[in-house]
Amino acid sequence: MSQTMARSYPAAKTARAKRARNSDGRLIGLYLDMLAAERGAAANTLAAYGRDLDDLADYLKDSRRSIAAARTEDLRAYLGELDRRGMRVTTLARRLSAMRQLYRFLYAEGHRADDPAAVLEGPRRERALPKTLTLAEVDRLLRAANAYDPAAPLPVRLRAARLACLVELLYATGLRVSELVGLPVSAARRDARVIVVRGKGNKERMVPLNEAAKRAMTRYLALLRESAPGAESKWLFPSFGEAGHLTRQHFARELKALAAGAGLRAAQLSPHVLRHAFASHLLHNGADLRVVQTLLGHADISTTQIYTHVLEERLKSLVRDLHPLARD
Repeated sequence: MSQTMARSYPAAKTARAKRARNSDGRLIGLYLDMLAAERGAAANTLAAYGRDLDDLADYLKDSRRSIAAARTEDLRAYLGELDRRGMRVTTLARRLSAMRQLYRFLYAEGHRADDPAAVLEGPRRERALPKTLTLAEVDRLLRAANAYDPAAPLPVRLRAARLACLVELLYATGLRVSELVGLPVSAARRDARVIVVRGKGNKERMVPLNEAAKRAMTRYLALLRESAPGAESKWLFPSFGEAGHLTRQHFARELKALAAGAGLRAAQLSPHVLRHAFASHLLHNGADLRVVQTLLGHADISTTQIYTHVLEERLKSLVRDLHPLARD
């Protein structure tokens, strides 16, 4: 080996090692590990971020760039490419958020000497009003959920009682559907006035229970014990699936079928719509926005402010109904 080759070999080896350390897959993996360990990100969140960032890495690779070496103009060109693909504004905003967070992490951890995503501007968008239900529609849904035949076979009654319990709990508490189906059986204590929920970021919060939800849990658990005497599960809604409890998808399907039976449009209803109804109806009846933020488990009040349209309507009605000159 010549002296020139001998001298260049360590440098080439160092460059290869540096490229391996900063490979796109590794950097994305480090970021996702941080989200899981430090922020308690759920598996679905990690999967979505992973898909978004893998798409960025593929684009950069086609442009002979990498995540470790990308410049601001490369990232801006990627956003332009997403726009040409016809992506919705909300999707573009989510992709930009994923990029910003990734590069903020890489800069903070010393994998980059700069943050090329810091100056990127996102697409302007109006925040859509959340889909919700009227009080009359919720009443129809709850009546349909509780109108099952007491003389039906036990498995049929159990399934109906479980669905009624899920719907009553969801509207009474405003839980996220993942929080609801993953409730421990300890949440159903007879003397419980509140349930302790472990939400996003592994944070705990207390949510009050109303009497209707308590009664629905009592009926459901009595049938559950009758159907499987001596069986024990740590979940309130046990299942034979991999998670050990009812899945979000299964509940969503049953809820749509219930909506059709109640004369509501199935496409109109999802577990998240009932969560929105919980928040909207509380605000309409005078609840403070900060209280609703706490009950919903929102880390930032700006997330809860999507319901300010409810407050605006309530203020208009107060002025219309109570101001002495409103009818003049």
